Amino acid sequence: MKPPPFQYHRPQSVADALRCLADHENARVLAGGQSLMPMLNLRIAYPDHLVDLGSIADLAYIREDGDEIAIGAMTAQRTIEFSGLVARRLPLMAEAILSVGHRQTRNRGTIGGSLCHLDPSAELALMATVYGATIVIAGPGGDRRLAMHEFAAGYMSPAIETGEIVTEVRFEPWAPGHGWGFTEIARRRGDFAIVAAAALVELEGDGRIRRAALALGGVAPVPLRVAAAEEALAGRIADDALLARATAACADVEPLEDAHVAPWYRRRLAPRLAQRVLADACRRARETRA
Repeated sequence: MKPPPFQYHRPQSVADALRCLADHENARVLAGGQSLMPMLNLRIAYPDHLVDLGSIADLAYIREDGDEIAIGAMTAQRTIEFSGLVARRLPLMAEAILSVGHRQTRNRGTIGGSLCHLDPSAELALMATVYGATIVIAGPGGDRRLAMHEFAAGYMSPAIETGEIVTEVRFEPWAPGHGWGFTEIARRRGDFAIVAAAALVELEGDGRIRRAALALGGVAPVPLRVAAAEEALAGRIADDALLARATAACADVEPLEDAHVAPWYRRRLAPRLAQRVLADACRRARETRA
């Protein structure tokens, strides 16, 4: 299959890209192309202009910036997979990235492209949600920042205005010694998740949960933080009974329905996967303290 006709632009800087978007109507930004190109071939998208960010080297990096890890929007998923900094400071992401598509797609796919496509089952969108990432967006009026829960405006609908470009994603690592857990159920390895769950846990000296973060992907139009479960865990000693009670809130979501999976199945999976990742996170946190 071939895409509909379009004019191709390859700017060399963010400023050039912004000017290109401002000068052309019905323009789409091309990052890694792993989602947009199939959409073009299937005639789901009909841009008149395609603005390829692949030559903007300034948008591909992973670095520490104060208390945060800054990842350029054009950083390839494969680069994240092999980053020692990500492995040390964001171990949950280092684990989850292995479930993003296949090696071939991770070679080309980018973190910014994944977040802007905003598939509710995408693992990187789930990581941005559980870590409470900040999205940096460049536009004609300068840069602005959005928390991930503000950026994810709706189903495959990021809060990006016309003429804007995502340039960076910023993550705040959890303290050394925290625990993490990730799992997903997919029809085949590399497919988008039917349901995915991710958790982070910090423990007090007496073993009580200082704080916890729990997020679900694939069950709603956007990845969700399960605040009720996080609040139920705070200040308590984790055991199977507590985790079961806390994750029962995951069954309250109004799940997505598609041609492959009925809503009841997602509703049944969500609390079970949530309990699993929280148990893994608590176990890792305890092992680190031992």
